[in-house]
Amino acid sequence: MANYYNEQTILFLDGEYVAAKDAKVDLYSQSLHYGYSVFEGIRSYKTAAGTTKIFKEVEHFERLKHSAQSLNMPFPWKVEALIKATYEVLSRNGIHDAYIRPLVYAPANMSFAKNEVSHITIQAWEMAPFLGDKLLRIMTSSFQRPNPKGFKITAKASGHYVNSIMASQEAKSKGFDEALLTDMNGFVAEGPGANLFFEKDGKLFTPSTGNILPGITRATVLELCKEMDVEVEEKQCTMEELKSADAAFFCGTAAEIVGFESIDSYKFPKPWNRTISKVIQTNYKNLVTEKQGALV
Repeated sequence: MANYYNEQTILFLDGEYVAAKDAKVDLYSQSLHYGYSVFEGIRSYKTAAGTTKIFKEVEHFERLKHSAQSLNMPFPWKVEALIKATYEVLSRNGIHDAYIRPLVYAPANMSFAKNEVSHITIQAWEMAPFLGDKLLRIMTSSFQRPNPKGFKITAKASGHYVNSIMASQEAKSKGFDEALLTDMNGFVAEGPGANLFFEKDGKLFTPSTGNILPGITRATVLELCKEMDVEVEEKQCTMEELKSADAAFFCGTAAEIVGFESIDSYKFPKPWNRTISKVIQTNYKNLVTEKQGALV
């Protein structure tokens, strides 16, 4: 198992900086029993200039606020204060290239009554790309993404990720690297923790919003494509379209950008290093590290 903390690790908990080994959570928390919490996945990078920079920190903490409010969780904190606290956590732990996990969770409450308070923690640890850096063998999952009428699909809620874990574990148990889920209507949706793009004849396609989490990395890819004059169509994508594509990739804060080798029995025909998708991958890495001459 990964080592997320050690004897020296410091985290932020309800306004204080405490040793991770001493931090406690109430075992009667509504979050522990019902999955009623929200979180963010954020990355910081050591830039080309040698400074530490959290990528799109405002967007991430604004989404944390949106997620909490979507689930009727009190959110009394200011985004600017949480960003400052995050930089302090990075500084106290002496890390630059980090994965950052803010989590808003509920107090002890075994009923479904609305809570009057929330708790917050911000943790950080060093982590390589979540899915590695090799091309992925993907399996179409037997699980579908939740019906948006049953969940606040734009909220990054902890309970939603039971679906992600089940899909991912299913794929890995069958020898694949990761899963791809469809939506309730059978259209391509997203991975367990990442959005999807695929490439065909120099054009990119990505599932439209509505049945997916509209990821911040996904938005960044769309911004890069606009700067690169690469056409992107957001639409309801069929599995047949994906399985006739030249290339495909997942994108997300944890995964960053990682290409596909295959999905099910279909192997993507265009060599990854000759795709527009590979150029986007390179430009994304240059962007987050603030490397000069980012676009290639």
